[in-house]
Amino acid sequence: MAKSIEEINEKIKQGKVVVLTAEEIIDYVEENGVKKTAREVDVVTTATFGPMCSTGAFLNFGHSDPPIKMTRVWLNDVPAYTGLAAVDAYIGAAELSETEGMEYGGAYVIQDLISGKPVKLRATAYGTDCYPRREINTYITKDTINQAYLFNPRNVYQNYSVATNSSDRVIYTYMGKLLPNFGNATYSSAGQLSPLLNDPYYRTIGIGTRIFLAGAQGYVAWCGTQHNPSKERLPNGTPIGPAGTLALIGNLKEMSTKYLKACTFHGYGVSIFVGVGIPIPVIDEEMVQFLKIKDEDIYTEILDYSVQRRNKPSYGKVNYKQLRSGKITVNGKEVQTGSISSYYKAREIANLLKDWIKEGKFYLTNYVAPLPAEERIKGLEIVSQEELY
Repeated sequence: MAKSIEEINEKIKQGKVVVLTAEEIIDYVEENGVKKTAREVDVVTTATFGPMCSTGAFLNFGHSDPPIKMTRVWLNDVPAYTGLAAVDAYIGAAELSETEGMEYGGAYVIQDLISGKPVKLRATAYGTDCYPRREINTYITKDTINQAYLFNPRNVYQNYSVATNSSDRVIYTYMGKLLPNFGNATYSSAGQLSPLLNDPYYRTIGIGTRIFLAGAQGYVAWCGTQHNPSKERLPNGTPIGPAGTLALIGNLKEMSTKYLKACTFHGYGVSIFVGVGIPIPVIDEEMVQFLKIKDEDIYTEILDYSVQRRNKPSYGKVNYKQLRSGKITVNGKEVQTGSISSYYKAREIANLLKDWIKEGKFYLTNYVAPLPAEERIKGLEIVSQEELY
C-alpha cells in the first residue's frame, strides 16, 4: 500500500518514523525483501559531498548614508555581479580574485562569510539624484548584512563521467591532475549514496523538495542547468554518465563550513565542495526497487580529457564498485582510480539527516512541480547573424 508524505510526517511528529540511509537499506532489503521493506521503512536518506563550481550567493548589503547604487562590487578583491538593485550582488564561487588569481576566489569569500570572518566590500557607482554616493569601502560579515542566500544553478549531478588522459603530458582539470598515458583515472560521485541515483526518475525529488544544504535546511529551486534526463539508462533506471541536475537554494547564514569548503584545483581555478542530503520517502514497493541500488549496479563512462572537444573519446563503461576498488582497466592497462568527491562526508551527511528526521527537526515536503523528464542539453555553435535568419 502506498504511503503519503503527510502520513510519514505524522510519524516524524509522533517519534515513530523508521529512517535508514541509502547504505543501510541495501542490506535491509536483502534480509527482509521488497514488500516488507516498503511497509516498515518510511524514509531513506541520501547524500553527496563534492566540488560544485556552479555555486554562488545573493547578498543584500543594506543602504549606506548617503545611499549608493552599486555598479561595480568587489568582495576581498573578488568581483561580484551587480546588475540587480542598488545594494544587491551575486558572488560566484568560481570567480577569481583580481589580486591573488587562482589562490583565492568567490568560493573563499562565501566560506569566509559563513565562518563569520569580516570581508572587505569595495563598490563604485555613477551617482544619481536618489543614490548620490559614488564609492564606498567598508567591511561586512554575515551578521551585518540583510540577506545572504546560497543559490546554486547546477548541483548534485545524477551521475558523472570518469576522467583519464591518453596524451603524453600531465593535464590539470576540474577532475584533478590526470597523469599521462592513462596514468590514473578520477571520478566524482557518491554512487549508491547519491540522491538522484536513488530516485532516477524523480518520483519524489522535485521543485520545492526540502533538503540538507551545507549544514542548513534548503530547497530544490528548479532543475539545474545542463539538466539532461534523456541520457542512456540501464534497466534499473540509472543513467550512464551525466544526466539530471538540481538548482538549490538555502540561507547562507545558517550554514557550516564543515559542509561547505572552498578549494583550488591546480591549473584550473577555484571551486567549492558542497554537502547535500536529500530524504527520499518510501512511498511504495517501486521506490524500494530503486533505493536498493548498489555501487556495482551503477555504471558510468570513461572519457579522455586530453581531447579538447565537446564529445570526448570513450574507453568503455565501469561501475562504482570497480572504481572504489582503486583500480580499473582502461585501454588494456590497469589504472589507479581516485575520487574527487568524499564518500566519507556523504555518509556523514546521510546519517546526520537521518538523525534530524528521527528527532523531529526535519520534515519532508511534497514537491510543487516535477523535474523535467525529457529535456536535452545543447552545445554552443559558432554561427553568424545571417545564419540565424
